Amino acid sequence: MAHLSTTAIICAVRHHGEHGAIARLLTPDHGLTPGYVRGGRSRAMRPVLLPGNVVKAEFRARTEDHLAGLTVELAHSRAPLHAEPLPAAAIDWSCALTAAALPEATPCPALHQALSGLLDAVEAAPAARGWAVALVRYELLLLAELGFGLDLTRCAATGDATDLAYVSPRSAAAVNRAAAVGYESRLLPLPPFLVEGGTGDWTQILDGLRLTGFFLERSVLIDRRVHVLAARERLVERLKRAVA
Repeated sequence: MAHLSTTAIICAVRHHGEHGAIARLLTPDHGLTPGYVRGGRSRAMRPVLLPGNVVKAEFRARTEDHLAGLTVELAHSRAPLHAEPLPAAAIDWSCALTAAALPEATPCPALHQALSGLLDAVEAAPAARGWAVALVRYELLLLAELGFGLDLTRCAATGDATDLAYVSPRSAAAVNRAAAVGYESRLLPLPPFLVEGGTGDWTQILDGLRLTGFFLERSVLIDRRVHVLAARERLVERLKRAVA
């Protein structure tokens, strides 16, 4: 990538040097792409370089081995949402997860489309229930894209595709209600909306977050990436308080 011009979603920004910043952007066709923004810590750039914002990005690098210089122009701002606790927590977590989990320069158009849709839902929905199911589905898709997908099509024990109610933490496969008898405490609840589509109530949504969170923590957010789980914990706690 000597030169790349694209729209992109800002996922993470960290200070670099006295005035600059390194931003990691999710692009539609080139995956997660980092770049150095000269003056990225300036007053003018701070509201642009916010997670969740959509920008027109220009990456320029001398060689593929060098960090690209990056210039950005704001295309769509979600800055007002950062002043609202629940939307801000959802944006922080979904973008931090994306930046921490995805390998760089690996095309993932389905994830770009899904993250864009999730952020649109956070922006448009009048309450968290309008986007919480989309968040669970985004986490599930990310697991699948990274090779840690859950098999929710049939029961791991019987092969039956009906009455699926749990997921085995060992096999990451669904278990139906009959096969789960006596083992319920060892299994993770499977919310119906992940099998049947549609939405769910708050108990089911929190079950969904518990399910995806278990596999994210076990398989993806390990080593140095584990620090981003704090953003997820803040989000889940805020959701629990909101529906209590």
